[in-house]
Amino acid sequence: MPHFNYSGYDAKGKQTKGAIEASSSTQAVERLTERGVVVVDIAQTEAKAAKLRVKLMPLDAHIMFCRSLASYLRSGLPLADALKVLGKQSRDKRVAAAFSAVLSAVEGGKKFHTALADSGAFRETLWRVVESGEQSGTLIAVLEQAAEQFKMEEVLRRKIRGAMTYPIVMVTVGIGVVGFLLSYVVPKIATLFEDMEQTLPLPTRILMFMADSVNSFGLPVLIILFIAWFIMRRRGVKFYVPFMGGLRERLTISLVSTHLSTLLKSGIPLVQGLRMASSMDTNPKRWLDIADMVKAGHRFDKALEKGGFPEEIVYVVRVGEMGGDLAEALTNVGQNSWEIAQGQMERIATLLEPVMVLTLGLSVGFIVVAILMPIFNLSGMVK
Repeated sequence: MPHFNYSGYDAKGKQTKGAIEASSSTQAVERLTERGVVVVDIAQTEAKAAKLRVKLMPLDAHIMFCRSLASYLRSGLPLADALKVLGKQSRDKRVAAAFSAVLSAVEGGKKFHTALADSGAFRETLWRVVESGEQSGTLIAVLEQAAEQFKMEEVLRRKIRGAMTYPIVMVTVGIGVVGFLLSYVVPKIATLFEDMEQTLPLPTRILMFMADSVNSFGLPVLIILFIAWFIMRRRGVKFYVPFMGGLRERLTISLVSTHLSTLLKSGIPLVQGLRMASSMDTNPKRWLDIADMVKAGHRFDKALEKGGFPEEIVYVVRVGEMGGDLAEALTNVGQNSWEIAQGQMERIATLLEPVMVLTLGLSVGFIVVAILMPIFNLSGMVK
């Protein structure tokens, strides 16, 4: 809870100062009044107020927050009481701090969406939707819609991680095996080849060159790569696999379309919804350009067509726009794009498994052949 510095007069008329912990300034004044203190001035301490601002909560916390809050509100529980219950139920200190910050702001007189925004723990898309729900009186419905949207995004992320787990493990194992052979096994055998005093086969010479390179530059290169990876991660630089561009595009369209549909159903205008949903794309400019075209008077489907989106998406949006049910059309676009992306992920995962095994087998096989060739040549000379 936040802390407040106060000044006033006690029951004996003496001036008094101090600090008190409370969820809001109103509650602080009530507690001081119960102690017989007449409050003249009260203000929240800056140090404590800064601690209330927490990092952005993960998706699963957003899902839990939206679903639980919608359930409590639907049962008739007031907003402040529902937030108190959520704060007590949370075992994560960071999440509990976020609920406490929102509760303090709401009890202090702020609107719910403003409290969510000021806490710094919730996505802009959530508090924008909540703002629309407060204005239209459909807060419970928009919270449930937001929970479904966040759930879809979480499932999407898990599927991507699951599809990439096996290839990453195979690459790690392959690099480890080859690195061990080049750094430990090959140098020991190379000393035997040096005593043979004969020209070694080309594969063996290549292998020995690779082993010398690994032993000389392997550790410095690994350190440099780790530092570069750490710096890029701190700066938020993302890495993309070139041949997965089509998959990323489908996933992005699915996320943006579904989220835009949720925003439209909650009463947010199309132009504003496009600008809000653009944050879910790594290239938000194209959605902002479409928003500008719609604002200038273009139909949404025409703007998408000029933006280079697939014809089947433009067609579905055109039908929905002409039929007066654009939100449902965008939901269909999101579902279709998700199904196509899911099929592509399954095919990629299926193809990557044999490719990784074959690559690892060829690498180990080359090392074995390069080691055995001089031995075979030596046995032939002995005969």
